[in-house]
Amino acid sequence: MSASVATESQQERASSNAYGSDQIQAKIYINTSVERIRACEEKARDVYEILDNAVDEAQAGYASTINVVLHSDNSVSITDNGRGIPTDLHPVTKKSALETVLTVLHAGGKFGGSNSGYSVSGGLHGVGLSVVNALSEDLEITVWRDGKQYQQKYSRGNPVTTLTCHELPVEIKERNGTHIRFWPDKEVFTTEIQFDYNTIGGRVRELAFLNPKLTITLQKEDNDPEKNQYDEHFYAGGLVEYVNWLNTDKVGGGDEAGSIEVKPHSILAFLDTYTYLGVWEKPLHDVLGFRKEVDGIAIDMALQWCSDAYSDTILGYANSIRTVDGGTHIDGVKASLTRTLNNLGKKSKVIKDKDMSLSGEHVREGLTCIISVKVPSPEFEGQTKTRLGNPEVRKVVEQSIQEYLTEYLELHPDALDSILSKSLNALKAALAAKRARELFLNDPLAPTSTRCGHFLVNLLSIANLLEIFIVEGDSAGGSAKQGRDRRFQAILPLRGKILNIERRDEAAMYKNEEIQNLILGLGLGVKGEDFKKDALRYHKIIILTDADVDGAHIRTLLLTFFYRYQRALFDEGCIYVGVPPLYKVERGKQAYYCFDDSELKKIKSSFPQNASYNIQRFKGLGEMMPAQLWETTLDPQQRVVKQLVVEDAAEANIVFSSLMGTRVDFRKELIQNAASMINVDHLDI
Repeated sequence: MSASVATESQQERASSNAYGSDQIQAKIYINTSVERIRACEEKARDVYEILDNAVDEAQAGYASTINVVLHSDNSVSITDNGRGIPTDLHPVTKKSALETVLTVLHAGGKFGGSNSGYSVSGGLHGVGLSVVNALSEDLEITVWRDGKQYQQKYSRGNPVTTLTCHELPVEIKERNGTHIRFWPDKEVFTTEIQFDYNTIGGRVRELAFLNPKLTITLQKEDNDPEKNQYDEHFYAGGLVEYVNWLNTDKVGGGDEAGSIEVKPHSILAFLDTYTYLGVWEKPLHDVLGFRKEVDGIAIDMALQWCSDAYSDTILGYANSIRTVDGGTHIDGVKASLTRTLNNLGKKSKVIKDKDMSLSGEHVREGLTCIISVKVPSPEFEGQTKTRLGNPEVRKVVEQSIQEYLTEYLELHPDALDSILSKSLNALKAALAAKRARELFLNDPLAPTSTRCGHFLVNLLSIANLLEIFIVEGDSAGGSAKQGRDRRFQAILPLRGKILNIERRDEAAMYKNEEIQNLILGLGLGVKGEDFKKDALRYHKIIILTDADVDGAHIRTLLLTFFYRYQRALFDEGCIYVGVPPLYKVERGKQAYYCFDDSELKKIKSSFPQNASYNIQRFKGLGEMMPAQLWETTLDPQQRVVKQLVVEDAAEANIVFSSLMGTRVDFRKELIQNAASMINVDHLDI
């Protein structure tokens, strides 16, 4: 791995190794933690709450290893080698400090400023562990501390045993740490409780990148030993390795850290993509990275521009918590990059026009950047910590990036020329896109024909009650138009496949007729502008394609367009995928619709052994009569639709850039490795 890293020594923390009940602050007052409770209802959230507490120990300098185990009985255990939760009597609650943090809301070791147990932490409200305990049918906790082992059991937030204490054997007398194992409450989580290995693994990998001195292992136990899984994550390079992992397909990597897993059913979407020819271009420079501490705020940053990307990926973290809605640290990054590159461009005469300036969007095209800040007193907006609000952070981040980037690029003029050339090309493409957009919008025939002919406009004006189905072809469009409810449903038929915008610039995108129809018909704004949900004509956008290879590919092209053009559509919960039935089973006058093979098998098994019946497989929506389409796919009372959300921006970026980008070898290898998992009878060749 080739990288450039600049590191400044950080000041030694003044925090003492002492960590006792006097540092457990209990804020006893009524506060309805509705947001956190709702967040905890996501099964993985319980794991993250305890995992984040263990990471806080690592950030404080007391833990180096965390082990996460997904047990076969659907319980989860997390073990760290930190200081261990204090167990002595709490002066306020008159309970042990351990029981206090497990049963009292707003109690923990992260309050009290300089008197707290942590100089920097992700947890601030003392709610996470107590809520996880309350949502657990059973919880067992073990603490190793001061040469002793403490144990206690809880059920639905209440202790069911007293706190026991045993002396540790001499050989492990020095052991410290905390072990928590919990079983989610089946009365709260009414759906089947299964912890997804890949989902939790994404967060584990992310935390390992953010904490270079920390080793995190993830293990999944299964009743079938062959299905056991285990991964160990340790990245000494920190964020530099993180950027390299994100840019795997752009830098030609194929190592274990850069591999991705695509489930078998999604392989069909890309069976024909490997035939597209693309040109692989190298990154513009090595990954740049630096660490610095200013006024108690620690900054860790890594970035790289790639020539074959037309979008940017900027991930922000504050105290190892991902700030999905940005904040002052992200604002500082964007402002500093724009100002620094404009200054260097004019100083080097690459930008010759004194009145011309590159905008932030042009500067960031093709950029992958990760910024992680450690703030002693973070101010998050909302309990879910999605945005950092500390104003002092922006100033520190801006100044630090400007100093580092100016020094590096002045010493590496080739890298500067490449980045500025990429930015200037982005500016030229944006100007060409603007001209193409204006030509289309000024064409009096285009909006009329689009809105009144090819696209059927709804008469209702309340967008949040309206929904639009994007279907492929006039055949499916005809059935859908006749079967829909005209009061609140609209149909947008596509003629052919839309442009793959992962490989094309804005100018080509705006010239594509189908993309023009999408932008105008849905009321989307201009790429790069702030998303305005009120401007949307429909707040429920449902992709409804055929159950074949072409349908899967069209759906993937649409998802790529929505993700890269206006990703906020996913954040606002506007993107859905319709699930039409695959089979119709007719027996006598009865008709049954099956959405997958398991349903078909169940229906067939319910018939008498000698029963006579007919099975029809729907390969296209056009094969269904309008009444059938309404009953199975369009009727809100009976249909099946799946709302799409982005849970992991890093993983999503990898999937789109790898599977829809210019690299052919990656997709070819993926197809070859997954070929054995595909039922060839379902291929439409």
